[in-house]
Amino acid sequence: MENRTEVTQFILLGLINDPGLQLPLFVTFFLIYTITLAGNLGMILLIVLDSRLHTPMYFFLGNLSLVDLCYSSAVTPTVMAGLFPGDKVFSYNACATQMFFVTGFATVENCLLASMAYDRYAAVCKPLRYTTTMTTLVCASLIIGCYVCGFLSASIYTGNTFILSFCKSNVVHHFFCDMPALMILSCSNRYVNDLVLIYIASFNIFFALLVILISYMFIFITILKMRSGAGYRKALSTCASHFTAVSIFYGTVIFMYLQPSSSHSMDRDKIASVFYTMVIPMLNPVVYSLRNREVKSSAFSKIFQRKSSL
Repeated sequence: MENRTEVTQFILLGLINDPGLQLPLFVTFFLIYTITLAGNLGMILLIVLDSRLHTPMYFFLGNLSLVDLCYSSAVTPTVMAGLFPGDKVFSYNACATQMFFVTGFATVENCLLASMAYDRYAAVCKPLRYTTTMTTLVCASLIIGCYVCGFLSASIYTGNTFILSFCKSNVVHHFFCDMPALMILSCSNRYVNDLVLIYIASFNIFFALLVILISYMFIFITILKMRSGAGYRKALSTCASHFTAVSIFYGTVIFMYLQPSSSHSMDRDKIASVFYTMVIPMLNPVVYSLRNREVKSSAFSKIFQRKSSL
């Protein structure tokens, strides 16, 4: 305990130290964050205000937008602040709090992706029983389960990291308080902690992936049986977009967390982290929502209604 209390704060090195790239990166991340806020807030408001979008699919999309909004807000301001000279010190408690919310919202998104895949399975494979399958109670239970699983896992991740003794350097080679970057700084034996991280992360990731793959396997089988060429192309296009976003999310998360902390390269981890903490929350409104005809027609109809009223 004495060794652990020696480190009371951490110093985040940030993304890059090249002064010539700091301003361009700040502008880039500011634009990304602005688009993320506008896209996800706009999607939430659109779903809440338009009664035509009060369906299970858009209920999940609205929660996905909320998670992306909080997820990005937990990291991006810290990244932008770290691009300029100044105080880069994070207190022990602030670092633990950031890790808790980042891992919590990431796990919630992981569970939401699986819930959305199941919703699409019910809609495509069992359309006649869809309304009785995806009831309000079922949707609410899935959403609550996603948040409970996310923040329960975050509690384990954070406790598993901060139970270690930090008696070496307090310089974190990252732009936010991430588990691998902090665990490297520990002077404790990390073998058990590495196993806990890998086992829990593996269970969360691969269970969700299993649900997604099984759901889409049945969806593709149903699509192949369709005689309508237009319906086939529409369903295939929707699935392709979904798998693109899923591949980016799970690819970076697996790369980051399903390897021993001794195998991590901080430079590679930083690049991967930019994708899953900033780029993916910006892309999700486009990939999952703005490709849907209902959202487009709803948005455009509201715009034209406002113009006509003026």
